[in-house]
Amino acid sequence: MYATTVLTDFVAQHYLTVPDPGPEGVPHSHHFEVELTFRGPELNQYDYLVDIDDAEAALADLADRYRDELLNDLPEFEGRNPSVERFARVIFERVTDAVTDDTVAELAVTVWEDDAAAATYDAPV
Repeated sequence: MYATTVLTDFVAQHYLTVPDPGPEGVPHSHHFEVELTFRGPELNQYDYLVDIDDAEAALADLADRYRDELLNDLPEFEGRNPSVERFARVIFERVTDAVTDDTVAELAVTVWEDDAAAATYDAPV
Protein backbone atom coordinates (compact mmCIF):
# COMPACT_ATOMS: atom_id res chain seq x y z
CA MET A 1 0.00 0.00 0.00
CA TYR A 2 1.34 3.44 -0.94
CA ALA A 3 0.88 6.47 1.31
CA THR A 4 1.43 10.17 0.64
CA THR A 5 1.19 12.73 3.46
CA VAL A 6 0.87 16.51 3.32
CA LEU A 7 0.72 18.95 6.25
CA THR A 8 -0.46 22.44 7.10
CA ASP A 9 -1.02 24.46 10.25
CA PHE A 10 -3.12 27.41 11.35
CA VAL A 11 -4.58 29.01 14.46
CA ALA A 12 -8.32 28.76 15.07
CA GLN A 13 -10.60 29.06 18.09
CA HIS A 14 -13.34 26.94 19.60
CA TYR A 15 -15.06 26.13 22.85
CA LEU A 16 -16.54 22.81 23.87
CA THR A 17 -20.29 22.50 24.34
CA VAL A 18 -20.37 19.40 26.56
CA PRO A 19 -21.57 19.40 30.18
CA ASP A 20 -18.90 20.63 32.59
CA PRO A 21 -16.21 21.38 29.98
CA GLY A 22 -13.97 23.19 32.46
CA PRO A 23 -11.62 25.73 30.87
CA GLU A 24 -12.37 24.27 27.41
CA GLY A 25 -15.88 25.74 27.72
CA VAL A 26 -14.72 29.28 26.99
CA PRO A 27 -13.39 30.41 23.60
CA HIS A 28 -9.69 29.67 23.27
CA SER A 29 -7.14 29.24 20.50
CA HIS A 30 -5.24 26.23 19.25
CA HIS A 31 -2.35 26.08 16.83
CA PHE A 32 -3.82 23.21 14.82
CA GLU A 33 -1.67 21.03 12.59
CA VAL A 34 -3.51 19.03 9.95
CA GLU A 35 -2.02 15.90 8.39
CA LEU A 36 -3.63 14.30 5.35
CA THR A 37 -2.44 10.78 4.52
CA PHE A 38 -3.73 9.36 1.24
CA ARG A 39 -3.40 5.58 0.77
CA GLY A 40 -3.88 3.29 -2.19
CA PRO A 41 -2.59 0.02 -3.65
CA GLU A 42 -1.64 1.40 -7.09
CA LEU A 43 0.03 4.43 -8.64
CA ASN A 44 -1.32 6.34 -11.62
CA GLN A 45 0.28 6.50 -15.08
CA TYR A 46 2.80 9.07 -13.78
CA ASP A 47 3.73 6.92 -10.77
CA TYR A 48 1.86 9.18 -8.34
CA LEU A 49 -0.66 8.07 -5.77
CA VAL A 50 -2.10 11.57 -5.54
CA ASP A 51 -1.16 14.83 -7.18
CA ILE A 52 0.65 16.60 -4.33
CA ASP A 53 -0.18 19.99 -5.84
CA ASP A 54 -3.90 19.14 -5.62
CA ALA A 55 -3.50 17.88 -2.05
CA GLU A 56 -1.60 21.03 -1.05
CA ALA A 57 -4.26 23.20 -2.73
CA ALA A 58 -6.92 21.41 -0.67
CA LEU A 59 -4.85 22.10 2.45
CA ALA A 60 -4.48 25.78 1.54
CA ASP A 61 -8.26 26.02 1.12
CA LEU A 62 -8.72 24.40 4.54
CA ALA A 63 -6.30 26.80 6.18
CA ASP A 64 -8.06 29.75 4.53
CA ARG A 65 -11.45 28.44 5.68
CA TYR A 66 -10.53 27.93 9.35
CA ARG A 67 -7.64 30.31 10.09
CA ASP A 68 -8.60 32.80 12.84
CA GLU A 69 -12.21 31.55 12.89
CA LEU A 70 -14.31 30.47 15.86
CA LEU A 71 -15.26 26.95 14.78
CA ASN A 72 -18.50 27.05 16.77
CA ASP A 73 -19.80 29.81 14.47
CA LEU A 74 -19.33 27.86 11.24
CA PRO A 75 -22.24 25.98 9.61
CA GLU A 76 -20.38 22.65 9.56
CA PHE A 77 -20.30 22.68 13.37
CA GLU A 78 -23.87 23.90 13.91
CA GLY A 79 -25.45 21.82 16.67
CA ARG A 80 -22.20 19.88 17.16
CA ASN A 81 -19.46 19.93 19.76
CA PRO A 82 -16.39 21.19 17.85
CA SER A 83 -14.04 18.60 19.30
CA VAL A 84 -10.78 17.74 17.59
CA GLU A 85 -12.40 14.42 16.59
CA ARG A 86 -15.31 16.21 14.91
CA PHE A 87 -12.87 18.62 13.25
CA ALA A 88 -10.98 15.67 11.71
CA ARG A 89 -14.24 14.31 10.25
CA VAL A 90 -15.27 17.71 8.87
CA ILE A 91 -11.88 18.07 7.19
CA PHE A 92 -12.13 14.52 5.77
CA GLU A 93 -15.43 15.40 4.11
CA ARG A 94 -14.05 18.63 2.61
CA VAL A 95 -10.90 16.96 1.30
CA THR A 96 -12.69 13.99 -0.29
CA ASP A 97 -14.83 16.48 -2.21
CA ALA A 98 -11.70 18.31 -3.43
CA VAL A 99 -9.16 15.55 -4.14
CA THR A 100 -10.63 12.87 -6.38
CA ASP A 101 -7.68 10.83 -7.69
CA ASP A 102 -8.86 7.34 -8.68
CA THR A 103 -5.78 5.74 -7.12
CA VAL A 104 -6.65 6.93 -3.60
CA ALA A 105 -8.53 4.24 -1.67
CA GLU A 106 -8.32 5.66 1.87
CA LEU A 107 -7.75 8.98 3.56
CA ALA A 108 -6.60 9.55 7.13
CA VAL A 109 -7.00 13.04 8.57
CA THR A 110 -5.07 13.75 11.77
CA VAL A 111 -5.67 17.03 13.57
CA TRP A 112 -3.20 18.03 16.27
CA GLU A 113 -4.53 20.63 18.71
CA ASP A 114 -1.17 20.90 20.50
CA ASP A 115 2.12 19.03 20.76
CA ALA A 116 0.60 16.22 22.82
CA ALA A 117 -2.99 15.68 21.61
CA ALA A 118 -4.40 14.66 18.24
CA ALA A 119 -7.38 12.85 16.75
CA THR A 120 -7.63 10.93 13.48
CA TYR A 121 -10.54 10.14 11.19
CA ASP A 122 -9.64 7.38 8.72
CA ALA A 123 -11.99 5.85 6.13
CA PRO A 124 -12.24 4.59 2.57
CA VAL A 125 -12.96 7.27 -0.04
